[in-house]
Amino acid sequence: MGPHPAVAAIRLAVRRVLHDVLTEHTRDNARDSNHSHTCDNAGRARDLGHPRRTPHPGFAEAGAGRQRPALPERPDTPLVLVACSGGADSMALASALAFEARKLDVRAGGITVDHGLQDGSETRAAEVVDRLAAMHLDPVESVAVRVGHEGGPEAAARDARYAALDEAAERHGAAAVLLGHTRDDQAETVLLGLARGSGIRSLSGMAAASGPSGRYRRPFLQLDRQTARKACLVQSLPVWDDPHNIDPAYTRSRLRHEGLPALEKALGKGVVEALARTAQLSRDDADALDTWAAEAERTVRDEAGRLECAKLYVLPPAVRRRVLRRAVVEAGSPAGSLFARHIEEVDRLITGWRGQRAINLPGRVEAMRQGGRLVIRQS
Repeated sequence: MGPHPAVAAIRLAVRRVLHDVLTEHTRDNARDSNHSHTCDNAGRARDLGHPRRTPHPGFAEAGAGRQRPALPERPDTPLVLVACSGGADSMALASALAFEARKLDVRAGGITVDHGLQDGSETRAAEVVDRLAAMHLDPVESVAVRVGHEGGPEAAARDARYAALDEAAERHGAAAVLLGHTRDDQAETVLLGLARGSGIRSLSGMAAASGPSGRYRRPFLQLDRQTARKACLVQSLPVWDDPHNIDPAYTRSRLRHEGLPALEKALGKGVVEALARTAQLSRDDADALDTWAAEAERTVRDEAGRLECAKLYVLPPAVRRRVLRRAVVEAGSPAGSLFARHIEEVDRLITGWRGQRAINLPGRVEAMRQGGRLVIRQS
């Protein structure tokens, strides 16, 4: 008899991601090997009296133009870490990683982040470390972080968490870090993006792979939260339910326990699945528009690199606003502080020009129209 359907589902999801990681790792090793072979040949040529070639200033041992953590001591075996809070989603993910890694040429480890926001958090983090170690994950560690206040409590905790995970991945030379976000989390993210009114990119939710070189992987985006919880139950895995997840002081908690149930009551079952599909469709559209905008940007600048208002005007609005956003971010405006209303104001310098003054943007960036050109710079 095979495993319980819930356990089989989480293992299959993780197996697919590990195969992707292995494929990418093998490809990168082959590229590095070819590069090393080329360098050896070049070195032999220099020894034979050939002129010395100066390496490109962007050259790195991991390959020119790529930023990647140093390879582990066994470069033939990639390390995959699981970010585990001790909740049902991440514990199910850790168990599936531990099981699948034994069958593949993958090393598996675990990281838990102690946000220090609740009494006893250090003790709970130590318990999670013990549970991960009992699964024979290695390395396993707890990382304590200090959560700031910028952007609100949820955003500040998220920023601190990802900073800690980035540091741990770099330090251990991990090829990937697995996150336990489920289809339910995706649906909540889409609704939060809709509430912000920030455009189609906000509706695209979380990507299956994100971060530097696709470091973060989310195997469970096609699985619901109940599947992960059931997998823990049938495997007798202890889980910790974070009280913040039911605290109405947090927006996501209110959405989870009040908003989504109200939508399902009004619209019927299937809202979560529909929102998850919306996320994928929106991401495909947003990616296509971003590509179009990157190509269009080269055609709307003059010889000095300044944006020409007349050429911007004829672009489709969705493409033009992406060009403007890219330009504002490049000028120094923090992407996380830049909202749709900011870009709309800049867009009016193109489409509704009435001699208005310069527009102040986050990061002390200002945008103004001068002589048919759009000037975006730090003030």
